[in-house]
Amino acid sequence: MKNFSITINNWKHELQNIKFRYSSIITISVLAIVLFLVTQFLAYNEQRFGFSFNDPILSLFKPIDVTWFTFIIMYGALPVTLIAISKYPKIFILAMQTYIVMITFRVFCMFMLPLNPPVDIIILEDPFIAFFSTGATFKKDLFFSGHTATMFLMYLCLNKGIIKNLMLVSTLLIGGLVLLQHVHYSIDVFAAPIFAYTSYRIAKKINEFIY
Repeated sequence: MKNFSITINNWKHELQNIKFRYSSIITISVLAIVLFLVTQFLAYNEQRFGFSFNDPILSLFKPIDVTWFTFIIMYGALPVTLIAISKYPKIFILAMQTYIVMITFRVFCMFMLPLNPPVDIIILEDPFIAFFSTGATFKKDLFFSGHTATMFLMYLCLNKGIIKNLMLVSTLLIGGLVLLQHVHYSIDVFAAPIFAYTSYRIAKKINEFIY
């Protein structure tokens, strides 16, 4: 309860700053628009001609369905991270801005590098969304791995401590699991932290200019 009060007070204090207030409103609005547009792009991207290649790492093992392990880690890490950073309003908004930059990078990369999924992919279907929906699962949102990049983004936005260390371990686990299931090529996973870090640095530079 004490932590909740601290969080509320921190937000009240920061929102008194007109620059932060406008930055927050713009960030949330842009995120909503970008997420909508990304969904439209992914549907379009599924219909595009892509190419496949033999991945020397994936060729070492047959795919194994580890869907539930992947989403247990993802859905466990997300609320823990959001709660941890929610008491720091500027970091919370920075995380949203980083995510906007990162998914913009993903759309650009997918457009420039259309890929077909690995031939023996076991589709990574979100078990919670699948329970409530019959919508199609996207298979060509490949370069770069959004799951791995998102996990690394959470690691970057956290302060030092055990949770930050857990997010780094979780990033490695998620990267390994999507490879184990042949959801991504190895280059998709290895490139993900690079793009996440680049997005984080760009978002930080933008914030330095704003404040």
